[in-house]
Amino acid sequence: MAMSETTARVLHLLGLLQSRRVWSGQDLADRLGVTTRSVRRDVDRLRELGYPVHASAGVGGGYQLGAGAALPPLLLDPEEAVAMAVCLRVAAGGSVAGVGESALRALTKLDQVMPARLRSQVAAVHESTVTLGAATDTPVAPDVLMTLARASRDHEHVTATYRDVRGTVTARRVEPYHLVTTGRRWYLLCFDRDRDDWRSLRLDRMSDVTAVGSTFRPRPAPDPASYVRRAITSSPYPYVARVRYFAPSSTVARVFSAASVDIEPDGPNACLLTAGGDDPARLAAWLALPDCDFEVLESPEVIAAMRTMSGRLAAAVAG
Repeated sequence: MAMSETTARVLHLLGLLQSRRVWSGQDLADRLGVTTRSVRRDVDRLRELGYPVHASAGVGGGYQLGAGAALPPLLLDPEEAVAMAVCLRVAAGGSVAGVGESALRALTKLDQVMPARLRSQVAAVHESTVTLGAATDTPVAPDVLMTLARASRDHEHVTATYRDVRGTVTARRVEPYHLVTTGRRWYLLCFDRDRDDWRSLRLDRMSDVTAVGSTFRPRPAPDPASYVRRAITSSPYPYVARVRYFAPSSTVARVFSAASVDIEPDGPNACLLTAGGDDPARLAAWLALPDCDFEVLESPEVIAAMRTMSGRLAAAVAG
């Protein structure tokens, strides 16, 4: 029983050392409910386990957990581990459920130490995430995010259940390549083995996500940011507009969200924009927002809606 209490106290001590840069011996004793002599003994136990706990005397001195090349794993709960990985890539933008205060605690600990096991988890998200833009309205379950991040990094086959925009549910067998966040939503760039083609899947529509253990040989993949941007700006919509603006792409990009349009330069003082919508009239009004000359190249429905809108505007000021 005594050994169990000692182990729990040592783990508690480790958590305290990871949450603040320096602790006085008396502060630790008060938090643990023991004497300063017991604190010294517990610190020695941590050192025996490989944790580099430094001690300094004088004003401002105390116990401090240091970093090392072979530091044992951090003492983190699952929420903190997920929050840490996400915050490193998307700056704690709230795009994954359960971040909040867990992110702050995890980043405070990470500032002092970086163990191999957690470094691997952080790298999984860091290496497989591409950011397009910034707070989501569709939080993703942390276990789904981490499963896909690791599978993308390790080239591991994944199975999942997917519900598309029409509510149709299908079973998917995919090769995951990259996670892409637009700020509002997370997407997976993957190769669908049954459809023999590339797909972008919304993570909040995925369930029963499982890494099956077998691996695949990576194939040449499209640019993840460009592919997902095209998929979410045009393919879900019945009307797709293509517009040439006579202004630099950087100027036009300030008007539209990166998650809603695809912009490519067309010379130094022009650019081409592609965007989709459910209603040609609303799409036409939206495309007229930039303060520069432009021409609508397609589609016929959007061109007709733009003509109608221009006639109404002309009539509105004719009197």
